[in-house]
Amino acid sequence: MHRALSDISVAGDPLAVPHLLPPVAQHPATVADFSGLARAIAEDRGRWAPLVDYDTTTRWYARLATGPGYEVWLLSWLPGQGTGLHDHGQSSGVLTVLQGELTERALGASGETRRTLGADDQRVFAPGYVHGVVNDSLEPAVSLHIYFPGLTEMTPYTSCSAPSGRERESVHD
Repeated sequence: MHRALSDISVAGDPLAVPHLLPPVAQHPATVADFSGLARAIAEDRGRWAPLVDYDTTTRWYARLATGPGYEVWLLSWLPGQGTGLHDHGQSSGVLTVLQGELTERALGASGETRRTLGADDQRVFAPGYVHGVVNDSLEPAVSLHIYFPGLTEMTPYTSCSAPSGRERESVHD
C-alpha cells in the first residue's frame, strides 16, 4: 500500500525553519494596513485620550506618531469647528472618529455627498479627494488621521464648483 506524504513531512514544519516564513511587515504598506493601524490606535484609548486638548479658537491637533512614509494625527473638534473644503495634495488618508460625531461634506463626480460619522466610523480617501469636515453636534469630537505619504500640502476650495480658483498652501509642523 502506498502512503501519501503530507506537506510537512516533505518540507518540514515551516515554523521550525524561520527562513521559510514570509517576512513580518514592520510598518503598514496597504490601505487595509493603514485602516487596521487606525483601528488599533482607536482601541488603545490610553494611548490617545490623555493627550486630547480643546481650543476654543481653532481645532486642536497633535502628531501622535510617524513611520516610514506616514504620519498619524490626533484632532479635537468643539461644536461648530470645521475645516472648509480641501484636499490633501498627493497624500491618501484614513479618517477615524474616536469620540463624538463629525459631518463630512465630500465633492465627487456624482456631486456633493454629506455623511455623519460617529465613533468608530472610518473614511479612506485617495489623493485629490475633496472634502470638508465639521462638528455639527453639540458635543466635542475627537478624530484620528493617518496620511501616507505624510501630509505636505492641502488645497483649499472656496466653492462647490470644483478645483478652479484654488490656492495651494503648505502644511508645516
